[in-house]
Amino acid sequence: MCNLALATIASLLLVSAPLAGETEWQEVVPGVKLRLVSAGQVRPDGAALFGLEIEMPDNTKTYWRVPGETGFPAELDFAGSDGVKSAEIVWPHPKLDTSSGYVDFAYFGNTMLPIAVNADDPTGNVVVSAMLGICSDICLPAQANFALPLTDAEPDRPNALRIKQALSEAPIAWSEGEEPIGKIEYRPQDKTLAVWLDEDTVDISTLIVATETGTPLFGVPQKSPQDGLVLLPILTKTENSTLEGEDVQVSFMTGMGAFELSRTISAGPASN
Repeated sequence: MCNLALATIASLLLVSAPLAGETEWQEVVPGVKLRLVSAGQVRPDGAALFGLEIEMPDNTKTYWRVPGETGFPAELDFAGSDGVKSAEIVWPHPKLDTSSGYVDFAYFGNTMLPIAVNADDPTGNVVVSAMLGICSDICLPAQANFALPLTDAEPDRPNALRIKQALSEAPIAWSEGEEPIGKIEYRPQDKTLAVWLDEDTVDISTLIVATETGTPLFGVPQKSPQDGLVLLPILTKTENSTLEGEDVQVSFMTGMGAFELSRTISAGPASN
């Protein structure tokens, strides 16, 4: 009986003890919780993996780096950290959402936002102030503060695996032969971007074109009657001069995963 009681107490202590590679959950709006997780180690080159983990209902969303027509993206402030040279979110490819009647680029339900950290002192600490938009029936700002050491006594392999799974959903540079995205033209007469692409490779419904600043905003891709051509409406007012020569990132899904390419917008055919 005594041994059974001791075993029970030990198992309860084991369950209730927090893991080294994660903070406690913080409820930031009703039904939505955040925590910071870590792989628990710094590589010899200074690279370390962290993640902002979001637990939320399937009908609740937060936003990509270019949020769309509503909401705002996660903003992480690492100013209180020590031993950290740089840190940034590695954005997974989002869902293009029009369920609210607006165009948004979002993540629904439980989400992991990977954070790539470059450390110059593995004994330091990551201190994060997080601000992000959370939307379901209404949209609310959410804020939380977290802190974790860069290095744990032992690597946290389960968290490392989950962060790497989220990283695998982030677009990577195309390296599979001929690029499936061709030229991109601005067509002022119908206020669209014309994108030439390989329809057999690119999932058109996942195509996102975005500038570095997120403006102007480009909408839902529409298949043109012309083979290999997709049109994206321009949702915000712009002048011709602000688009021609503008660099954009083109993100898309394929059967091999998410990829991205850089393009420069060229002038389209002159209107009659």
